[in-house]
Amino acid sequence: MSMTRSVFLINSMLMAALLSTGCSPSARSPSSAANISGINHVAGQTVNSFTVNGYSGSLTGNSCCIMLPDKWQAGLKANIKWEVDPQTAPPFPGYKDRVKFKAWEQALEGSFQQHETTVDIHEYDQACGLTVHFLPCNQIKVTTSCYGYGAPEYPVKEPLNMKEPASCPVN
Repeated sequence: MSMTRSVFLINSMLMAALLSTGCSPSARSPSSAANISGINHVAGQTVNSFTVNGYSGSLTGNSCCIMLPDKWQAGLKANIKWEVDPQTAPPFPGYKDRVKFKAWEQALEGSFQQHETTVDIHEYDQACGLTVHFLPCNQIKVTTSCYGYGAPEYPVKEPLNMKEPASCPVN
């Protein structure tokens, strides 16, 4: 067998293997990178950090990036993980007394709460980034709206600085 024919056969086998494993561009649905941002609606509570499907988001602007399908697909979900500081730790004692500082730091970190939920990503015509809304009782809403929060067309209407109720409904 000639060298040229061997190379052709090897290339043909590799191409067939790639196509059969779904690596061809036609086998994937087109997706685009989108920014991730968050809005905290709860007064007296800080969202320290959050992720969407493993991608980090930001409450202080946009964070890049999450991959979203260019066309919405049924069953599209967002897994949100977030850490909340309910601000129940004692007041900051300063740095002079190392023992008091360490005790405060431990109490502060011990008050942080970890949460996780999975929510539907509602139908969209165009994904203009993903915004996560942190609501009382650890409720989450997400949107891919191209409008900004507060615009009449924006789908999330909850106000900012909402108070946490004395008790939350059990899910």
